[in-house]
Amino acid sequence: MSAPTIAVLVAAVIALVLPFMLSNFRLFQFTQVFIYAIALLGLNMLTGFNGQISLGHGAFFAVGAYTGAIMMDRWNVPYGWTIPVGGLLCLIVGFLFGIPALRLEGLYLALATFALALAVPQILKYFEHWTGGSQGIVLTKPAAPFGLPLSEDQWFYFVTLVVLFVMFVLARNLLSGRIGRALVAIRDNPLAAEAMGVNKALYKSLTFGVSAAYTGVAGALSAVAIAFVAPDSFNILLSISLLTGSVIGGLASISGAIYGALFIQFVPNWAQDISKAAPWAIFGLFLIVFMYVMPYGIAGALRLVWNRLTRPQG
Repeated sequence: MSAPTIAVLVAAVIALVLPFMLSNFRLFQFTQVFIYAIALLGLNMLTGFNGQISLGHGAFFAVGAYTGAIMMDRWNVPYGWTIPVGGLLCLIVGFLFGIPALRLEGLYLALATFALALAVPQILKYFEHWTGGSQGIVLTKPAAPFGLPLSEDQWFYFVTLVVLFVMFVLARNLLSGRIGRALVAIRDNPLAAEAMGVNKALYKSLTFGVSAAYTGVAGALSAVAIAFVAPDSFNILLSISLLTGSVIGGLASISGAIYGALFIQFVPNWAQDISKAAPWAIFGLFLIVFMYVMPYGIAGALRLVWNRLTRPQG
């Protein structure tokens, strides 16, 4: 059995044991880590594997969250159905947004997605009848079914863990085959990719849609986990945090989504504990140190260490 396989099995055992060892608050934090990891994986497909820069994925996170919240609050739809519906709606919105975005590259695309992240929270406030306006929507956390002896936080931790596993398996199968090679070819050399018969426009639009779908699923899960949604929860800082986590975890790396999610969930809290007067200064210092020590992200640094340890001597 290879070392990476053993590492995955150990991580799976730890993830299954954690709910019975941690407080509800810590369990909620790790549930958020899984949710962020799904969103980061979607963003990594777009930025790391396809080379499109997005500063607006917080908008898709908001669309997924509000889709789930409205379905549960207004129509009494079970929370399990809201997760795929949130992802499907974001798939459509992301694909449609990706079509005009094909004309944009680099900083121009980043600015377009930045505008999207700024506009969506304001739009949500406008449709007050559906979204609750600035007050948002209050939800109820789901209890464990079938009389299972689990708390609400423990149950939803396992739900999120299962969704995370499914989304990672889908991403791995997608990126390890022909589609993944086409995405990387477009990122590295668009002209050469088109010369080899890759439909650049179609692949870029679909990548934007799939990336938004992953983020929408994460948003729908977040609405249930927090049991509350409000427009101000999805400001531009969320989009910047997602992009930061993607880079810190490691671009073009599936496992990097986990490392990036751990970073954006816990490092800001540590910065707050170190200095309540200037937490963002401490957070910025953390970012500088991480980027200086690990320019290819945490996943890239671990891969480099592993290659050096397993390299034949002489």
